[in-house]
Amino acid sequence: MKIDILKKAWGNCAMPERCAWLVLCLLHGAVLLGATENAIAADGVKPDLVYHNYCSVCHGDRGDGRSRASSSLVPPPRDFTTATNLTRELMIKTVSDGKPGTAMVGWKTQLSQNEIESVVDYIRDGFMQAAIDPHIARGRGIYLHSCANCHGESGKGPVVADPHGGNATPDISSSQAKSTYTRERIMVAMRQNKHGPVMEAFSSRLPPQDIEAVADYVTKVIMVGTVESISGTYARGIQSKEAADATAVKTDKLKDSLGFPDGLVGNKRRGEKSYQKNCSACHGEKGDGQGPRAYFINPKPRNFTDASSAVFNRPMLFNAISTGKVGTVMPAWSTVLKDQEIADIAEFVYREFIQNAPAAAQNAK
Repeated sequence: MKIDILKKAWGNCAMPERCAWLVLCLLHGAVLLGATENAIAADGVKPDLVYHNYCSVCHGDRGDGRSRASSSLVPPPRDFTTATNLTRELMIKTVSDGKPGTAMVGWKTQLSQNEIESVVDYIRDGFMQAAIDPHIARGRGIYLHSCANCHGESGKGPVVADPHGGNATPDISSSQAKSTYTRERIMVAMRQNKHGPVMEAFSSRLPPQDIEAVADYVTKVIMVGTVESISGTYARGIQSKEAADATAVKTDKLKDSLGFPDGLVGNKRRGEKSYQKNCSACHGEKGDGQGPRAYFINPKPRNFTDASSAVFNRPMLFNAISTGKVGTVMPAWSTVLKDQEIADIAEFVYREFIQNAPAAAQNAK
């Protein structure tokens, strides 16, 4: 029986540096929300999807720390391909609880214990082999010295392609390649020169154990494949509270009398400062969703000046900022900001943008 695999709103973040923190929020949120029906099957976890949807945005598709977020995170994301001092137990603890002083947050509130252990094993088996297994490490060294010139460091082929288009080097990094270029076929090709006119036979240059090491490195490290995810708006079958609230009041008039929970009173002036510091990178200084980081976010940040945003009231804004929004990169700020600070931001957004949203949208036409 199929089960619905839906999205999770990211609700944990802690970074001392503002820039790194923002990138983590945006990018972690963008990826952790991705999931498909295949992500967690009824019989267990699909760790490749868990890694792709929750980890690759910082650690890279191949676990080498080469990601879009890496240049903005201090310290940079871990490169698993060179990590030699990480035990399985330490990795499970770090994924569960996070690592203070870095962009690594704890995922135990978002992932099950089974998911955490499975993704750790996936990282160790798929990315850390060259670091923790001398046999694979040797294969990597030989591959980089003897094979990467044609096949590329990642197996996708040379950086500079043949301008004449002849003898194209196949991409051996994809998941499809794993079923075609088996370990045995790779060893035969290396020994007997069977897969291309420019391929040099290695049977007279490398001992059998080195050829095996290269074949093992290619099949266990190079052939990690590409995993795709699909955006959604639910997490484990539970609709986000913000989405439920928005649906409930969608056809109602906005009521200025609705206040914040626990009797909080927002301060617009303080909220403006907090908004510009923490929110404008996505939503823009003018609340139009055109912040400097908006160009690589999908779905795009909320445009508060659009007429569609007029459905929001103070409690809805407070809840959205506090708990994040499933299906978008909007993270939960309740782990970073105090309730009063959230109320201040919500007050600023409501009075500066929401109350003027219909007029702003009309004037833009």
